Amino acid sequence: MSEHARLGGGTGHLGEPDPAPALADLLVRCASGDERAFEGLYGATASRVFGLVLRLVVQHSLAEEVTRDVFACVWAESSRFEPSRGSAIGWVLTIAHRRAVDRVRSISASRTRDDVWSRKVTDAPFDSTAESAHSSFEAARVRGALAALTVKQRTALQLAYFHGLTYPEVAVQLGIPQSTAKTRIRDGLRSLASALDHVAATA
Repeated sequence: MSEHARLGGGTGHLGEPDPAPALADLLVRCASGDERAFEGLYGATASRVFGLVLRLVVQHSLAEEVTRDVFACVWAESSRFEPSRGSAIGWVLTIAHRRAVDRVRSISASRTRDDVWSRKVTDAPFDSTAESAHSSFEAARVRGALAALTVKQRTALQLAYFHGLTYPEVAVQLGIPQSTAKTRIRDGLRSLASALDHVAATA
């Protein structure tokens, strides 16, 4: 069964979501770690989430990937849902919209960086021996600088910059609050810059 077919399940009549109060209750129970409640929430909302994400990212396989990310985020952040401030489905779809837009922007930025890099490589004269030596030196600098970070800082930076995850994605991956993820990445960048400066000064 395809991921899209699996996403189409629902607990309401003809696949429609459960009434708002029921969804809100499921979301509140998710915050206490109720996996059965999460399964119910997923079944009731996955089709709408997938449809929204697909309209934004267009590519089917990418929409499936983003939809999985959305529900990972919903599970991790369910304690932030406040029934008095809005509906459960609205809260879930807001996360879906934000994650889809973030992914589109990330892909666009990546393509722009690739285009700029490609033009620079094409236009610049190339000395393979010098380039190889420089790359080896830079790699050694980065490895040395990364080794100077704490394990928590290094892990957060690797997820954010080597794997391309956003702050919320890093937080979900590490099971920490988003504010903590931002702090680790910010402090890690400062320490990394300082370590790189030190390595360069002693080279």
